[in-house]
Amino acid sequence: MPPATNPSSTMFIDYLTVEQVFSYQLPAIVDIGLCRYDKRTGEVLNDTQPGWKHEGSYSTSISIRVDGCKLIVKGNPSAVDRLDNLDGYRTIDQCIAVYNRILREYGDETGTRLPGFTKCTEWDFTQSEEGGRARMIGNGARIRRIDLTTNRSVGKGNERQYVNALSTQRLGYKNGHLYEDGNTCDWSARDHYEKAYIKSRAIEKFLFPKCKRNFGPDSDEFKYLLQLRDFCDANGVVRMEQELKAEYLTREGLDWWGLLDERRFYGIHEKFLAIDQKLQVTAMEYDSIAERLLATGVVTNTKAANLTANVAMQWMHKHTFDFTKSQTQKYRARLNRIGINIAQPYDATRNTLVFVRRAEEIVTSDVLVLPTWYRKPAVHLSLVAA
Repeated sequence: MPPATNPSSTMFIDYLTVEQVFSYQLPAIVDIGLCRYDKRTGEVLNDTQPGWKHEGSYSTSISIRVDGCKLIVKGNPSAVDRLDNLDGYRTIDQCIAVYNRILREYGDETGTRLPGFTKCTEWDFTQSEEGGRARMIGNGARIRRIDLTTNRSVGKGNERQYVNALSTQRLGYKNGHLYEDGNTCDWSARDHYEKAYIKSRAIEKFLFPKCKRNFGPDSDEFKYLLQLRDFCDANGVVRMEQELKAEYLTREGLDWWGLLDERRFYGIHEKFLAIDQKLQVTAMEYDSIAERLLATGVVTNTKAANLTANVAMQWMHKHTFDFTKSQTQKYRARLNRIGINIAQPYDATRNTLVFVRRAEEIVTSDVLVLPTWYRKPAVHLSLVAA
């Protein structure tokens, strides 16, 4: 299989849940367990241990659980033994190498260590007794969640305006939701979840308190985070994150490590990053809306442009629409193509749309050049099992 990395992509992995079922009982790591057995035969049906957290340097934690023959690990491998995760690992191999290094630290009183995750080399199909849909089964590790991330630079001081504008956009069939603080917006579906947030504010909210507690406000560690916060402020960094859940990964055939085509993640993530391409209206004025509809080819004549712009004006004045009517659906689709979503209530604080192009009022870039002092994650590829 070709290399999983894409040299032109800025995407990295921010969270990963992995599980694997082994052909033998895994060692008991913790002292307390829950054992289910058949009272008639004495056969052990299930032997479960409570999960525990691996505490790395700088208070980074990874969750580990042993359930009989199943091993489950979840967390942010890009944040292990690091103060931050502004940048992270770009391949699943690198992430699982971090997990395998951690797993080697745990064993039972006999010295038997937890096994590391292994790649799938074979697969088969299984079907339930009820005759349901056949499922693919591999002989190695399975990805149950993966978060794909890109740092988008929008220019100093533009972050809040950009996030607010993104919150007016639909992603698939989901409307955006803006948090009360105005620093984050998200889109939530059953099998995937996306969000955009101001990175410097997240550093202040989540990393500052923890670092002050552990190292003190005068420590070199806290000074480093201050420097990192200022760097994000200077570049207007908006974090674009996409969580793909188990249902999505299974449906798309992206769950069995070693058998999946990791390059497909780049295409999935690019579709999310393109959400700002419809932010093209500079002002909520009748003329500008009609002109934009014509300029972008949404409509072909002035009459259609004016009628559609009139619907936008009604929306701004709190008019209630009946979206079961085909005419309303047509106007909604036209306006949605230029970034106006009349399915959401009009909010003057959110719907003063920005003009987002690669060389206009807000210039965005997905290539964030990290400073020389930035502490990049270490590489542990030697610990990846084949």
